[in-house]
Amino acid sequence: MMSEEGMLNITSKLLPKEEMLATSTKKSVLRIGLLAEKAEDETRVCLTPESVGLLIENGHQVFVETKAGIKSDYTDIEYSEQGAVIASTSSEVMQSDVLLKVSPLTVQERANLRKNQVIFTSLQELQQNRAYFAEIVDKKASAIAFEKIKDNTDAFPLIRSMSEIVGTSGIQIAAYYLSHPIYGNGTMLGGVPGVCPAEVIIIGAGTVGEYAAKAAIGMGAQVKVFDNSIYKLRRLQNNIKQNIFTSTLQPQTLLKAIKNADVIIGALRVKEDMPTAKLPSYLIESMKQGSVIVDVSIDQGGTFENSHPTTHKDPVYQKFGVTHYCVPNIASKVPYTASNALSNFFAPLLLEISDSGGLTAFLKKDSGLRNGVYIYNGIITDSKIGNTFGFNYRDLDLLLAVLH
Repeated sequence: MMSEEGMLNITSKLLPKEEMLATSTKKSVLRIGLLAEKAEDETRVCLTPESVGLLIENGHQVFVETKAGIKSDYTDIEYSEQGAVIASTSSEVMQSDVLLKVSPLTVQERANLRKNQVIFTSLQELQQNRAYFAEIVDKKASAIAFEKIKDNTDAFPLIRSMSEIVGTSGIQIAAYYLSHPIYGNGTMLGGVPGVCPAEVIIIGAGTVGEYAAKAAIGMGAQVKVFDNSIYKLRRLQNNIKQNIFTSTLQPQTLLKAIKNADVIIGALRVKEDMPTAKLPSYLIESMKQGSVIVDVSIDQGGTFENSHPTTHKDPVYQKFGVTHYCVPNIASKVPYTASNALSNFFAPLLLEISDSGGLTAFLKKDSGLRNGVYIYNGIITDSKIGNTFGFNYRDLDLLLAVLH
C-alpha cells in the first residue's frame, strides 16, 4: 500500500502546468541601428547616449553611425562610452534588426535593406513616391511611422512632444524677427511699463496653439486664439488657467484682430482625408508693416494662402511687408531638447518590444503601435497608401490573427 507522502508526490506531478507556461515569454535580444541624418535641415537623433546605455545594460546591441548625434551635441565618444559600436558607414548600421532614423530612408539606405528588418522613421507621406514603398515591400521589411503611433489614451505621443516644442519655439522665433532691424519693426514682444505689449494671434487651439499661447503670455504679450472647435478653445483656456480672448474663425472678427496683430502663429492641423483650409492673402495684406507670421503647419500645406516652405538655412521671406517664417521642421531648431523627447519615447518602447518576445508579439497586444505600421513583413497595411500608390493592401489585425 502506497504511503500518504507517495500519493502527494504523484498528485503534484499530475497537476496541470498550462497557466505557468502561458505566462512565460522569451525575451528577444535586439540588434539596434541608429542612422545619421542626411537631410541638411534634420538635426535630431532618435536615441541619446544615456538611452543607448540603458538598452545595452538590458542585453541589446546598438550600432551608431558616426556623427549621428553630433547636431544634437552628442559625440561618437559619448555613444562609445555607453557601449555602442560606432560604424563608419550607414551600410554597417543597416545590418541591424531594428533601424531608427528621424527622416525617411534615403535611396541608398533602402538599397542596403536586408530581409525582414524593422524600420522606425517618420513617413512624411506627402513627399514620398511609389518607389519608396516598393523597395521596402521588396525586402519584406516592417515599416512604422512614428508620427502615427498612438498611446493608450488614443493620442499621438510623439506628435504631442514635438508640438509642445514647436509651439514654444514658434513664439521665440517670432520675438526674434519682430525685433529684427530688417525683418521686423523693432517691437519687443512683451513691452515694458507704459508701452503696449505686442499682440499675438494664434490660429489653431491644439497642442501647438496651447504651448504658443503659454509662451507668449509668459513673455507678456496680449494673446488671441482662433479655432473652429469650441471644445479645443475651452480645453486650451482651461489648461492655461486664465482668461484669454478666444473666438471661432469668424471672418470679420479675425480680420479686425489681424489688422492690429504684430505676430500670427499658424497652427491649424489638417485631419486625414480633409482638404487643407488656407486663409486668404487679403488678410495678410491688412497686417502692419514689419509684423511676423510663423506658419508651423507648413508641412501639411500651410495655414495661409501665400505660405511656402523655407529652410533653416534660409528661413524667412517677406510679402506685403510681412515677414513669413515657414520652416517645416521647427523642432530641429532645438535638436538637443527634441532628441531627448524622441529618446524618452523610443528607449522604453524598444525594451517593451524585447520583453514581449519581438515585434509581432508586441503588435498583437498593442493597438497604438499597430496604428503606426504601414508595411508589415513586406505587405502594405495602410489603405490610404495602397489606394494612392496602387498597391494591394491587407488589414494588419487580420494578418496578426492568423499568426501563432
